[in-house]
Amino acid sequence: MRHGGRILVAALEAHGVERVFTVPGESFLPVLDALYDSSIRTVVCRHEGGAAMMAEADGKLTGRAGVAIVTRGPGACNASSGVHVARQDSTPMLLLVGQIARGDRDREVFQEVDYRAMFTPLAKWVAEVGETARLPEYLARAFHVAQSGRPGPVVLALPEDVLAGLAEVADPEPVPPPPAPELRVEAAAVARELTRATRPMAIVGGSGWTPGAARALGDVAAAWNLPVAAAFRRQDYLDNRHPCYVGDLGLSVNPALLQALAGADLVLALGTRLSDVTTGGYARLPEDARLLHVHPDPGELGKVLHPDLAIAAGAPALIAVLAAQSASPGPAQRVAELRSAYAAWQQPRPDPGAVQMAEIVRWLSAHLPQDAIVTNGAGNYAAWLHRYFRFKGYRSQLAPTSGSMGYGLPSAIAAKLVHPDRVVVAFAGDGCFQMTGAELATATQHRTGVIVLVVNNGQYGTIRMHQERTFPGRVSGTALINPDFAALAAASGAWSARVTETAGFAEAFAGARAATMEGRPALIELITDPAAIAPGLALSDLAGD
Repeated sequence: MRHGGRILVAALEAHGVERVFTVPGESFLPVLDALYDSSIRTVVCRHEGGAAMMAEADGKLTGRAGVAIVTRGPGACNASSGVHVARQDSTPMLLLVGQIARGDRDREVFQEVDYRAMFTPLAKWVAEVGETARLPEYLARAFHVAQSGRPGPVVLALPEDVLAGLAEVADPEPVPPPPAPELRVEAAAVARELTRATRPMAIVGGSGWTPGAARALGDVAAAWNLPVAAAFRRQDYLDNRHPCYVGDLGLSVNPALLQALAGADLVLALGTRLSDVTTGGYARLPEDARLLHVHPDPGELGKVLHPDLAIAAGAPALIAVLAAQSASPGPAQRVAELRSAYAAWQQPRPDPGAVQMAEIVRWLSAHLPQDAIVTNGAGNYAAWLHRYFRFKGYRSQLAPTSGSMGYGLPSAIAAKLVHPDRVVVAFAGDGCFQMTGAELATATQHRTGVIVLVVNNGQYGTIRMHQERTFPGRVSGTALINPDFAALAAASGAWSARVTETAGFAEAFAGARAATMEGRPALIELITDPAAIAPGLALSDLAGD
């Protein structure tokens, strides 16, 4: 006989879970007890939002559901931000929530929440385990749902008496992945469409990709002379140095890329949901172009935009089959012109202030190891990263398509735990960093040598930009009085430095790298001019915009 906590942890082990992210709570003490003897690493976090974002990033990096364990009520509410990231980013994730005892339901007892009502709009599946003996069954279904079709988050509520209860039950057997579909007919149909097109363009995104699939995509693009654009914050799906990579369709897009997309006669959407950001409010795709949409969830096909050819399958599986097809390449000149336009878009213009973010990002792109992982949260500071950094391999970028602030540091910690030998750099704005900055102590405790770049311009810059466009000169609610970030980092046990001019960055980064080699996190505060509101755009440029 084992208590429910031991049964649950044994099920996590059987499903290959290597680490869990948690803020402890009395509602799941039996789980903490079982983790004491487990091979699973317990990563103790400072806030449930940070724990959930770490679990989401773990799922992105491994392709297996990342696991967060939080307590009832406020803990679950705090974790909901990470669940939302997982949902919009199509990331496999499992959130385990301690719950009140079954006999106390519907009395509004201490920290009672109806998790089905709370999480159903955010998750793929929400359930509450009603019997101790059924814990393995629920865990098996949770992992299956989280990792199948369009991956996403699953939430399981765990009543405290279920976890404390005793049962005799066998551990689950690992479920083998389903056999890969053949997709020969579908790949042949895509090949025919590509052959007929004269101005095709691919848009790549979604989940389920691997480094091998990314290389296969490069092979297909080269064989067909197919220009490939990345969906919003999916820029690492094709090596940005590849001659067929032509840029990203995000929040600040190269006008030449938009013009080429508008003139395309065929759009091949590979794995992407074709979200509102990628499609510019569903208006960027030309109406007279044929749309081929490949996505694992049939419910996404035709949800907003109606494809001429819909293929319910994983894009990597289709690409693998398409790579074996005989190619009929299109004109090389068109790809070369788009590639040239991409290179021109990466040439920086001076911004106001002594710290030039474009030059810093370009320096990092040239000097970081090719397998470095770069993360960010949300804010205009990320526009410099997305425009000027060249991502060299799959899963070298972690960025929330949901636009969640605070994501950079937690995801960087998860990345360093999954890949301890790789350099991990997190970008954060001053407002973004303060959402989850307490997790710097988590990085210190678990000896995850991440490097955090805090871009400090003393304001919520994105909102200030929109404010100036809509209500010029009426600054309201966007100014920040910030702490001394370097001192704050030092107080958390991290190495720290402040950069006030571009020329000082390389030396500061060398110091940060030396600290991380010893397992110590590092933070570099970049003091930027508030007028430098976006790449090549000053606040003064917005007057009358």
